[in-house]
Amino acid sequence: MALAPDVGGAIKEMGTFTLGKALVTSPLVGVTTQLDTRLHGVDPWKVVVGTAGATLAVAYLYNLTQQRVPLSAKVKKFIFKWVKRVPGVRRQIETEMEKMRVSFEEEFGNSSEGIPYLHALPFEGMSHHKILDETKLHLNLGELDWAGGAMSGTVYNSSKELGELMTNVYGLAAWTNPLHPDAFPGLRKMEAEVVAMACSIFNGSSSSCGCVTTGGTESIILACKAYRDLAREEKGIEVTEMLVPVTAHAAFDKAATILGMRIKHIPVDDITKRVDVKAMKKMISGRTAMLVGSAPQFPHGCIDNIQEIAALGVKYGIPVHVDACLGGFLIPFMEEAGFPLKPFDFRVPGVTSISADTHKYGFAPKGSSVILYSDKKYRDSQWFCFPDWPGGIYATPTIGGSRAGGIVAACWAAMLFFGREGYIKTTKEIITTTRKITEALQNIPGIQIVGIPDVSVVAFDSKDFNVYGLSDGLKGRGWALNALQFPSCVHLCVTRPHTLPGVADKFIKDVTEVTAEIMKDPSASNAGSAAMYGMAASVPDRSIVENLTGIYLDALYCLGPKAAIETKIDSKN
Repeated sequence: MALAPDVGGAIKEMGTFTLGKALVTSPLVGVTTQLDTRLHGVDPWKVVVGTAGATLAVAYLYNLTQQRVPLSAKVKKFIFKWVKRVPGVRRQIETEMEKMRVSFEEEFGNSSEGIPYLHALPFEGMSHHKILDETKLHLNLGELDWAGGAMSGTVYNSSKELGELMTNVYGLAAWTNPLHPDAFPGLRKMEAEVVAMACSIFNGSSSSCGCVTTGGTESIILACKAYRDLAREEKGIEVTEMLVPVTAHAAFDKAATILGMRIKHIPVDDITKRVDVKAMKKMISGRTAMLVGSAPQFPHGCIDNIQEIAALGVKYGIPVHVDACLGGFLIPFMEEAGFPLKPFDFRVPGVTSISADTHKYGFAPKGSSVILYSDKKYRDSQWFCFPDWPGGIYATPTIGGSRAGGIVAACWAAMLFFGREGYIKTTKEIITTTRKITEALQNIPGIQIVGIPDVSVVAFDSKDFNVYGLSDGLKGRGWALNALQFPSCVHLCVTRPHTLPGVADKFIKDVTEVTAEIMKDPSASNAGSAAMYGMAASVPDRSIVENLTGIYLDALYCLGPKAAIETKIDSKN
């Protein structure tokens, strides 16, 4: 009688290494045998060409998946491009585009009706008084009471005392330029002090540093540029990625386009509107150059969980940027104003940079912001230098070469004017007003708050009617709110003008009355801008929406009837 083979004993005698080798090589031997059989008699050159062709095809497909624009987006764009070439579709799009062009140009034309346009440089110069008269005429156009708090955001401090100070300081520094520290050493000192004061506000260490920029967008672009170049230098990653919440400012998308980076948008929680950190973790790859959190984000005013995002940065060795462009001069003072927050600044391990706009709640004139870093090594990657230019060694700290020294000086002056005590006071006023408006809106039938208004923005919508109709109704009463999408809602960004006596109460009263009127016939709220925003949100081909915005941007530069002052130069042509 035959004995059953002792398979277990044989495996034990083989040893781990021998067994592993057998498990790996056995399938390979089978594959090679199959290839030998199938390619038997095939000319060698055909084998070489076929192998090379297959390798190139695989490499091409892999390259498509690694480019800045995802392959799926390219395919979608290609399909829509051909659909728009269908004659009927093309005519319909062109007709609607022309309607929008006429509408925008009429709107802008009506806003300056009766004032002729300059189509060319006047032949003769104007007098000092004439220019001032013309300036006042132009700047007094418009019906919105922006100084009285009629607008969401836009104007963050309408104090006449502050305006006079800013005007005087800017006038003193109007001809200065930070590009020439030898000519303007005092201006260089001012800029360095603005950065140092901002670093101290965000609890930076002795290693923290930064720059003054022209606005939040430039601050964000510079941070992205720094991390892109750092990843290229240290990790050899040519096409880098940034992971940002879907609610992060569109400046990150602009940065990705300009810098050739890939951008991945992370979903947010449906209720809190804070970024889903678990989803962010899953999307981290070997190409990830930076993680982003907002403090707060613009649409709904929520602060992302900066501590959790920063912990990811520490774990995976990825820089973390906190975008505090909107609330950067509120959140550092909220605890002392009686509204404590979770840590969000350089106290949090892993936070490597912060952007904050001095021209918002820092109350400096428009065109100033700061980009701050926890350590000099990050800022070093922000610099631009071209040492081989025939014009000399060229280096700049920010995107611009020449910059307006007047803005730097005025920013410096604004920070000195308020001081920490002043910013705590204005923060308390603004947050108190925001909480008051939020509580009142929650008690209005038909209105619901979107997200969690952590700072100065309160977003709201309605399940009973189209909220854009409410925005239109408030516009008729002199208010201008921000219209948002995905989901559809509107928001009010509370600024210092809203803290003026009676402003918040009037806003609450008007929202209550307009909402009550709409609730009588909710279907009527689908007209006006509601129809336009609804159409824009439902269009699957987003390039059509991009084209519509292009028409709007073109219309900003449309010209009306010529001014009589040009007649002399016209007669010479």
